[in-house]
Amino acid sequence: MQYINIGNVKIEKTAALAPMASVADRAYRYICKEFGASYMVSEMASSNGMYYSSKKTAELLTVTEFENPMAVQLFGDNPEIMAIATKQAQEYKPQVIDINMGCPVPKVAGNGSGCALMRDPKKASEIVKAVVASTDLPVTVKFRKGWDDDNVNAVEFAKLMEQSGASAVTVHGRTRQQMYAPGVDIDIIARVKDAVSIPVIANGDIVDVESAVNMYEKTGCDLIMIARATYGNPWIFKQIKEYMQSGTLLPSPNLNERLDVMLRHVKMICDFKGERVGMREARKNIGWYLKGLHGAAQYRVQANSFCEFWQLEELCKTILDNV
Repeated sequence: MQYINIGNVKIEKTAALAPMASVADRAYRYICKEFGASYMVSEMASSNGMYYSSKKTAELLTVTEFENPMAVQLFGDNPEIMAIATKQAQEYKPQVIDINMGCPVPKVAGNGSGCALMRDPKKASEIVKAVVASTDLPVTVKFRKGWDDDNVNAVEFAKLMEQSGASAVTVHGRTRQQMYAPGVDIDIIARVKDAVSIPVIANGDIVDVESAVNMYEKTGCDLIMIARATYGNPWIFKQIKEYMQSGTLLPSPNLNERLDVMLRHVKMICDFKGERVGMREARKNIGWYLKGLHGAAQYRVQANSFCEFWQLEELCKTILDNV
């Protein structure tokens, strides 16, 4: 097994779980870790929310020993508040602090945070310097190809982040304007890798073993990070890890295994958040696990009304009986 280092944090060079807001909660991270995710980043937390003592933000930052190596991700546009939030985040004992400068959604980028900081490199640099100065933990930055096709500045931005004290960068190979389509620009990630000496994590369009290997080979990146391809598919981490270790391509799980993983995942959500809240929040996950099954649309409609875990167990029995 090969490893990389982000600061003093040692990470298997296989595949990491991306910080997906409203998706990658603790139960999601646990199930991905079980299947071999080598590194994880929390859902992004607002530095302003932390500054004003948001209870919801505290929940986002909880890190357990099982999840390590793990980073907590912060976003904001004020260097001083980001530094204060970083000190608060340390109380949850992450191993890395990650700064989000890539989120494209209007409620983040529209307020000067996330990807909007790629349009203001000076402020982005000030934020990184302030965060680095406030912690002994390694600091990383996640950003995109650029704001739009007329403002592609990932290479220059990566250099500035390194100069400002970042220990690693994660690059999503699309602009803010592109959001999540069309295909990712692998070349821009390769150019970032050539331009800096710190580790580069590649993100975007990694959906299976083949695309994972292709990203490593075409960019020379130090690690890959997977987001949407993990939806209802945590075994992607096991498949990538096994292939990189032995060259063996593991098959996808059969229906029994797939439903068993879904049940364990949803049970964890309920354990962490309570059954009523957990079952409501699990609906999107259930839909992802059921995707592609014969009758999936009907099963999703049923699941969207579930308030208790036993109802999902009964649905799984029905699915298996109808195979």
